[in-house]
Amino acid sequence: MQTKNLNEYTLMVKQHTTKAWPVSILTFLALLSASANSYAKSVSINVFAIPSSPIVELMATTSNELAKQQITTFYQQGLPVHATLYLTDYPQEAQNEIKQVVERIVKKHQPFEIKANGFSVSASNWAFIDLEKSYQLQRLADEVTLKLEPLRDHQAPVPSWVKHYPNKLVAFERYGSPNVFQNFQPHLTLLANEQNPALAAFNKVMQAEPPQAQGEIIGIGIGISDQFGQQKQIIAKYFFDTK
Repeated sequence: MQTKNLNEYTLMVKQHTTKAWPVSILTFLALLSASANSYAKSVSINVFAIPSSPIVELMATTSNELAKQQITTFYQQGLPVHATLYLTDYPQEAQNEIKQVVERIVKKHQPFEIKANGFSVSASNWAFIDLEKSYQLQRLADEVTLKLEPLRDHQAPVPSWVKHYPNKLVAFERYGSPNVFQNFQPHLTLLANEQNPALAAFNKVMQAEPPQAQGEIIGIGIGISDQFGQQKQIIAKYFFDTK
């Protein structure tokens, strides 16, 4: 009798275990899918400074010169001229709150002077017009970063290239961007990963006669960014009070 009861108990455990395994697996897969869907809903958003027309005109002139070398800039593709203040990933549902925060920041500022001065090409053939650092631009970038950082996607993965730069890695882990605070380097991007070898010769010409323009930062924009940090969709623009 005891043997019979033991066999029945063993059979019952086996049946329960057999049924439990698929449930556990399905639960795990459901959680994994939910996590993947959560990350998939994050979006790269660039909060950027809007330069005045003299700076935009310099981008246009430089782009026209590059076009003579069969090199097409982001400006010539119709993408807006901008100086990134804070670029990171956010949950999609954060967009309205981002707009509210930026609008409040803009109300506290007025247009301020900025100078474009110089042309740079990185080792991976990104080309920029450089902006001179200024206290006001740095302060604006810092304020935007501090106010928006709590809204970002804190699960966003670290870009592989960032891992090679300890100071940028620390910044990314804390703020979701490698280019904030002491790493902030204001610029206007012309090209990314350009393959045309004519860029090297053009760079030499630009070093001999650096592009320059005096202008202003006149507001802040918000855009959904592509893989190059360019705005594929403008969400909002807010302009400083000129009074």
